[in-house]
Amino acid sequence: MQKQVLESSEERTFQYQDFLPSLPVPPLDESLSKYLDSVKPFLNQEEYQRTEDIVKKFKNGIGKELHEKLLERAKSRRNWLEDWWLNVAYLDLRISTQIHCNIGGPSPCVEHCWPPKEGTQIERACINTWHTLKFWDLLRKEKVPVERSLDEVLDMNQFRMIFCTCKIPGVTRDSISHYFKTEAEGECPSHLVVLCRGRVFAFDTIHEGNMLTPPEIFRQLTHIQKTCHSEPDGPGLAALTSSERTKWAELREYLINLDPKNLTLLEKIQRSLFAICLDDSSPHATPENYTEVSRLTLGGDPTVRWGDKSYSSIFFSNGIFSAFCDHSPFDAMALISMSHYTEKNILENEGKWKGSNTVRDIPWPEELVFTVDQKIINEIGYAKEVYYKKVSDLQLVHYAFTSFGKALIKKQKFHPDTFVQLAIQLAYYKCHGRPGCCYETAMTRRFYHGRTETIRSCTMEAVEWCKSMLDPSESTYQRLQLMYQAFAKHNKMRSSCENGKGFDRHLLGLLLIAQEQGLPVPELYMDNAFTVSGGGGNFVLSASLTGYTRFNGGAVPMVEHGYGFFYSIRDDRIVTNCSSWKSCPETDAEVLCRTVYQCLQDMIQLTIAAQL
Repeated sequence: MQKQVLESSEERTFQYQDFLPSLPVPPLDESLSKYLDSVKPFLNQEEYQRTEDIVKKFKNGIGKELHEKLLERAKSRRNWLEDWWLNVAYLDLRISTQIHCNIGGPSPCVEHCWPPKEGTQIERACINTWHTLKFWDLLRKEKVPVERSLDEVLDMNQFRMIFCTCKIPGVTRDSISHYFKTEAEGECPSHLVVLCRGRVFAFDTIHEGNMLTPPEIFRQLTHIQKTCHSEPDGPGLAALTSSERTKWAELREYLINLDPKNLTLLEKIQRSLFAICLDDSSPHATPENYTEVSRLTLGGDPTVRWGDKSYSSIFFSNGIFSAFCDHSPFDAMALISMSHYTEKNILENEGKWKGSNTVRDIPWPEELVFTVDQKIINEIGYAKEVYYKKVSDLQLVHYAFTSFGKALIKKQKFHPDTFVQLAIQLAYYKCHGRPGCCYETAMTRRFYHGRTETIRSCTMEAVEWCKSMLDPSESTYQRLQLMYQAFAKHNKMRSSCENGKGFDRHLLGLLLIAQEQGLPVPELYMDNAFTVSGGGGNFVLSASLTGYTRFNGGAVPMVEHGYGFFYSIRDDRIVTNCSSWKSCPETDAEVLCRTVYQCLQDMIQLTIAAQL
């Protein structure tokens, strides 16, 4: 590793990939003991006793065998989880992944150089697109800086998945087609696709060896917009990507059989760098309230969103824009790194293009005209109807808590992320009168192709502290002591998960080994404790930090009676994106969000009172 650093004074983005440690398999007894600890908040004494017996039996019996087989698998793979995780978490899903899995969020440019303003859609789209293309170019040249955590190099593979990547629906399992290459690896597609009023266009971003400039991109996008605004809307084929997966797979086959040219057009979309979505909506947004733009990002017009594309930029008619992504090939942090780069460059140039206004004689965009018949037209209508019915059920609030942020929390000597996680625990307890099983994302990118592990934030320590906060007879001193214990527990879990010592992925691996061997599902997974504590994707709270930048987005809740809660922590504020389903009578995103804000105040008051 040292040798490579010396050879080239400049680090290359992917140069350490071959030296990253393999993803470890944690010891079985450690994982099971952590699992037992995590189910305690949800069981009474008798139920816990039963689960303890089941775990003991598993550890000494089938679990031991499965663990041995998992260790075998790990010997021949640098990441024993990678393919499994992709399939189980994403590609095997049959529901509408565009609604249930995609992630997205607004750009914070409205807070500085680009406040909402009608008539700026194309102008801003071309500048933002150009900065995104510059990032693609840096990635091709391997000049995107290697990310680190406390001096440890992190896996950079997810960055390769942002561009030229698309999910392909399959009848039983989807697949990912991926065409990005670095310059050293060879040719890489360089065209963009643009969706506007039910139509799809494409144009190349390289002309005679040079990248298009913002004025040239402006010419292309203006041409597309004028064409669409002066002619009838297109069929809106993109809406089919929002369908349930098997249905979309069958319709895609039908389209290809209808006319082989349709396959060429679909491949053109799949191979494209990313998608630009020109959306006619004009959502309200202020630095304190992103609710409307976030709601439209995740649930807006399906005829201008190709839900399977790994990265799309949505530009609204008032110049606000958002990112919208298929979650399968990468996690939010890769997207946030790129978005942070583009925002920084937009800001440095005051949202303007300061280069030449010369526009070369470049080919006009081509329209991708699909051959459709009445069946497809009807299916598009049906897909839109189903989509709008589902997204109209989404309740989403995206506000800024402005009383304090990272600066004050750190001054009080608390980890900012843990601070918010405990506020969420307390708020859920207040709203529902019981503990809420919670999934917080930990990043395992210290390992080769590492992605995520689950931090189960609802610990016994957190629950004891929540009870003390709701008990008027508890002293400030006692509440503070319990809070310190809850913090210590959470920080320890986070570190353990980031170092490959979590247990959720391990338990998943053991279950998948059993399935591959055609063995019956072990009792541990059939036990009620497994489900009520969140196992098998049953977490009622899906709550993750989106970092310490101005970027914050979200996704929908994991379960019908759950919440999505995503937050970014800045020096002076905490921006939160909270979602729930209106059809569930017991959840209310607005109420939970307001309660979290109250809990944040209560917690900071507690720490200040302690110092007096």
